[in-house]
Amino acid sequence: MIVFVKQALWARRKKVKLVIGEKIKALRLASDLTQEELANRAGLSKGFISQLENDQTSIQIDSLADILEALGVGLSEFFSDSEEERPVFSPSDRVLIEGTGASGFELLVPGSTNSMMDPILIRLDPGQSLEKRDPHPGEQFGYVFQGTATLDLDGKSYSVPRSHCFYFTSDREHQISNNGGRPLSLLWVISPPQM
Repeated sequence: MIVFVKQALWARRKKVKLVIGEKIKALRLASDLTQEELANRAGLSKGFISQLENDQTSIQIDSLADILEALGVGLSEFFSDSEEERPVFSPSDRVLIEGTGASGFELLVPGSTNSMMDPILIRLDPGQSLEKRDPHPGEQFGYVFQGTATLDLDGKSYSVPRSHCFYFTSDREHQISNNGGRPLSLLWVISPPQM
């Protein structure tokens, strides 16, 4: 295993500068952990995690393995060459989700539930509603393409007609409905994803 890691490090150094600390910090933030929480889970000090993230120290493979285990990432995954970021997605890439109370609920970007935001295309027929959501951390944005959405926030209703948008913090009970007589189509963006 150590030979594999050394070979991976050597190969990567030839291609690009390997920045372990930056990658660990990104994984820690994606896991919503503080430096102290990560240190406790990995059996290391908070100061060491801080120095590592700022590329002020080196790391032994067993300590790296402990950190990655705490983050739920394997060594081979950590050192693998990541694919180039994909910025464009077609309709065939969408993921249809059923059981949401909508006639159409499509995740526009596959894997976006593991990202910072989750863009969703929603279609509600007259009388349909999405499930009422309890308060949670984050923010939400919506843009209405067709019809009129009814946005309920803590029991107060707002009408959102075509070409209008809504934006709110998710720290209150909320629901989106179609109380009108025409189909409703809207773009809904949740950050962080809640699916």
